[in-house]
Amino acid sequence: MNATPTHHQLRLKHGNFSTLSEALDYAASGETGCNFYSGRGKLTHVLTYADLKQQSQNLARRLNGLELSRGARVALIADTTPDFIRFFFACQYAGLIPVPLPISLHLGGHQAYVTQLRRLLDSCQASIAMAPEGFLPFLEEAATGLNLDLIGGPETFASLEEIDGPLSPLEPQELAYIQYTSGSTRWPRGVEVTQAAVMTNLSGIIQHGLQVQPGDRCVSWLPFYHDMGLVGFVLGPIASQLSVDYLSTRDFAMRPRQWLDLMTKSRATISFSPSFGYELCVRRLGEDFNEHYDLSSWRIAGAGAETIRADSLSRFAKTLKSSGFKPEAFLACYGMAECSLAISFAPLNKGLEVDKVDANQLSKNRLAMPFVPFSTDDDQARCSKFVKCGVPLPGYEVEIRNMTGEVVKERESGIIFVRGASTMTGYFNDPTLTQEVLSTDGWLNTGDIGYWVENSLVIIGRSKDMIIINGRNIWPQDLEFMAEQQAEVRPGDSSAFSVSTPDGHEIAIMVVQCREMDNEKREDLVQRLRSLVHKELSIPCYIELIPPRTLPRTSSGKLSRSRAKADFLTRIQWEEVTTHLSTTARSA
Repeated sequence: MNATPTHHQLRLKHGNFSTLSEALDYAASGETGCNFYSGRGKLTHVLTYADLKQQSQNLARRLNGLELSRGARVALIADTTPDFIRFFFACQYAGLIPVPLPISLHLGGHQAYVTQLRRLLDSCQASIAMAPEGFLPFLEEAATGLNLDLIGGPETFASLEEIDGPLSPLEPQELAYIQYTSGSTRWPRGVEVTQAAVMTNLSGIIQHGLQVQPGDRCVSWLPFYHDMGLVGFVLGPIASQLSVDYLSTRDFAMRPRQWLDLMTKSRATISFSPSFGYELCVRRLGEDFNEHYDLSSWRIAGAGAETIRADSLSRFAKTLKSSGFKPEAFLACYGMAECSLAISFAPLNKGLEVDKVDANQLSKNRLAMPFVPFSTDDDQARCSKFVKCGVPLPGYEVEIRNMTGEVVKERESGIIFVRGASTMTGYFNDPTLTQEVLSTDGWLNTGDIGYWVENSLVIIGRSKDMIIINGRNIWPQDLEFMAEQQAEVRPGDSSAFSVSTPDGHEIAIMVVQCREMDNEKREDLVQRLRSLVHKELSIPCYIELIPPRTLPRTSSGKLSRSRAKADFLTRIQWEEVTTHLSTTARSA
């Protein structure tokens, strides 16, 4: 078995297609495709784009035999397998809407995963659902009572009769897929992405963000249910006719060195990761590693999907300098599922550009003023570092507005608003939430905080309230709901957020109002919540109990998480937090 080639004869087209099926039709006339590797580095499956087209069309004819209505949702457990891609494109050819659903990589247990799947199946109103081997029992349990027309593995669908007749692929104005944001497990948000939106975004990414060229090749371990994994490294290579090599997210987490092995073996030029992926490699390699890698072909090492930690990426570059990795390969970007994937890219071949600002000015006055160093160590703590994420892709308008809706000047921080052809049409079956974030004239409130500097977009926080741990978006409501299920905690008596530790890592915090005075009972509540959060979300969480009626609220009576976080930071004792979290890790 041989991997698909990097170099080929098909003329490069930079994503200039009207639909995903049209993009695959063109890529199928060449020799490139997808290659799947095991955690031990063995090539296990090869799927050329020509085979993908044929197999997807055959499967589409089988799906047509189910006589589903056009635009019916097809839920797909998005494991890193050829079957997911086949089913995704079978939907494109059959006029059905694929809905990628997560695998259980990060969840704490059987019931938590089943509950999550059930909410997603119910939210998207799926007609049929597919899961690969190992995930089918979870899917079947989750779908109990939801009256889906068919639930099964790839073999179940392969046994369906093919229906002769012309296929009717999805049109440019129709939805291409529904992308669930990775944040809330309890309140799902299904982003509606049209064919026109995703193709516009792919064209911008390929032509301007990455400037794809003949001889490029991709490697990815990102999950297929994440927008960067799906759009960036499943749809993107097809739209640019590039070969791509896959390592599953599970295998990467267990053996991150396999990512570097695969980059070396395939001489790949493009690969992306959140900051924690680069950090994980450095931790596993150590300072004195003996492996020999050749990363000299790696021209774009993308960074995104969470706050970009420049220090972590610098350590990666330093550690792998002897392997030919070039720090100028780092490429910062900003995006979100609500905009298909990408909004802005930093310039190519420049590496990371860091803006150092006065942290006090930023927190007090919302001004990102340049940091002026002083001589004492205490003053150094006033410096905050942010990575510049470049200019918006063509076709995007980006504004930064203050709390009153006015557009602010350079180095004034505010909420990032985006408008363009790649923005979503809305959240599936949720007009109320759609109206909250998407105006009638097309402006999307990203909820993220940022500022402009020298025509470059800088992201301060990846969403106002969202908790981001190791690339995972966790909604504070999920943690607060757990607290409020305890007899000692009333609704509205908890506030969850994240803070940065002195070494730059994000940790989850939950502050809970507690009326109980008995120390033993208070400790029992803390231990119970800590255990529950770890069981449900597989993350450590620092629990702080505070007196009743002390959580800050807005003038309208709503809980203010930002003020709760600010109050917490004034009283925090890092030694206590570290001890608390290490106890959680040992007891997990």
